[in-house]
Amino acid sequence: MTAVGADAIGLVLARPARLLGLEPFFMELIGGIDETLSTDDRSLLLHVVPDHDAEIAAYRRWGRGRLVDAVVLVNLVDADPRPAVLRELAIPTVVVGGPERTLPDVAHVWIDNAQAMHDAVGYLVDLGHDRIGRVSGPATLAHTRSRTRAFLAECAARGAHGVVVEGDYGEASGTRAARALLGRNDPPSALVFDNDVMALAGLGVAHEMGLAVPGDVSLLAWDDSAMCRLAHPPLSAMSLDVHAMGVQVADAVLNLLASGRPTTSTAPLPRLVARGSTARRPPAGADVARHA
Repeated sequence: MTAVGADAIGLVLARPARLLGLEPFFMELIGGIDETLSTDDRSLLLHVVPDHDAEIAAYRRWGRGRLVDAVVLVNLVDADPRPAVLRELAIPTVVVGGPERTLPDVAHVWIDNAQAMHDAVGYLVDLGHDRIGRVSGPATLAHTRSRTRAFLAECAARGAHGVVVEGDYGEASGTRAARALLGRNDPPSALVFDNDVMALAGLGVAHEMGLAVPGDVSLLAWDDSAMCRLAHPPLSAMSLDVHAMGVQVADAVLNLLASGRPTTSTAPLPRLVARGSTARRPPAGADVARHA
């Protein structure tokens, strides 16, 4: 695998374009990638499409036109067709995330989502929470399923009851899921959200329902951001230096193009940053006013 001289690295995001302006994760990742590529006189070619079929079509156009030297592949799904297409097109590939590190012929920057979720659940259980809700990202994503398995397994191992409601990373889905969880007859005393946007929506739902955060319900976000720090109260979060991970991804790309040999590296484990949105569970039997 060698560079073809395009001096561009491709990244296709199959997601609603509106979310890019709301969710900091990919903008921080893109910033880290582009910053590092520029030191090698390369640029990042970003394309936003509605689905994986359109993403694959973009790869085929890029391959025919020799428009990119390599591709960064994100958001793996089960039986993902994209790696095989990129191998067919002979486009060097760096995979970000995913539940495993065994895809052939690609470089990989791996994220241990399961261990991070074990840490998140353990933190909440240690605060006395024995009913924990989770608002996940799309269940089709491999890293979502990895987190869900770890969430349910850790809840069971720690004697807590865990329940998962699926979201799509957007504000509206975070609102719907939080209402569904907090409106239950026996609602969770803590909620874990798969991103910061849905966590902020959950904070709004708690306020709307007359619930004190963290007095009545604790909230924990994934992917720390300025929005988490500026919320009232500030949101506790599983914090990953996404910009630094973007630098790591770009380094993997440059190493792959220079050597032709795919390598695997591991992103730093997300660390829990406790802020004002999490606290010990309210005393058993405490009356909490809940209203829609």
